[in-house]
Amino acid sequence: MEIEQLNFHHLFYFWHVAKTGQLTRAAVELHTSQSALSTQIRSLEDRLGSALFAREGRRLTLTDTGQLVLSYAENIFGLGREMLGRLDGLGDGMTRLRIGSVSTVSRNYQENWIRPLLLDSTVSLTLESGLLNELLDRLTQHHLDVVLANDAVPSHPDRPLHCRFLGSQAISLVGPSRKWKQRRLRLPHGLHGEDVALPSGRHAMRAQFDALCVSAGAKPRIRAEVDDMAMLRLIARDSGWLSVLPEIVVQDELLSGNLVRVGRSSQLKENFYAITTLHRHRIERLETLLR
Repeated sequence: MEIEQLNFHHLFYFWHVAKTGQLTRAAVELHTSQSALSTQIRSLEDRLGSALFAREGRRLTLTDTGQLVLSYAENIFGLGREMLGRLDGLGDGMTRLRIGSVSTVSRNYQENWIRPLLLDSTVSLTLESGLLNELLDRLTQHHLDVVLANDAVPSHPDRPLHCRFLGSQAISLVGPSRKWKQRRLRLPHGLHGEDVALPSGRHAMRAQFDALCVSAGAKPRIRAEVDDMAMLRLIARDSGWLSVLPEIVVQDELLSGNLVRVGRSSQLKENFYAITTLHRHRIERLETLLR
């Protein structure tokens, strides 16, 4: 079979059915009949000389050949989506860069990372925040160009990704200057009995902090557990409690003197990663940021 004999319209229908796992639902989404959809997939199977689906009850499952064809279809139509994303705004001489960020990553870190782009009049930014798996799904579907995270993500055959280490920063204990300007605590021992606000268990550095306290027998009074770094910043600023977080989150408050660093441990660090797909169009401005 030659490439010009491959019907990409049939391949698109196969790809859509494989993603949904149901002919009925796929037919509705594609605005066609179930019988027409079945006929086009059978035509593709005849061309390829192998079955792509096996039926298990009312659900379709991929054969080994179907799995192989799907992996290539993902790249073909994923790159098609990426192409459309690249073309969006190109007519105005703009480069669109679509960045996803896990909600636990500091907004200040994100802004610092994209700061060179804020001065570039030829760049149009799309910024999204959410849960890691949701963002990775959008990344593999080529709706995003890069995802910023504070956890490393291993590559997997079903989701081939490249995870690049961007750097790390120390985690600090900060408190309001009106109470802590002249005081310092040794971590973690000095935290015993103190009121603290912490990142929630979804954050990578929380496990580090808990392990450090357990090893030292320190038991702080946990007054708040917060997913979002922007909210933790507000609590650090307004509550009067001590807060454990990266200094970059409260860089403005530290600079103004509203907050002071009360302590720091070399055993507590937050790592940052940029996650991209392996098969992607290179965007020079993104490559510059990654370097």
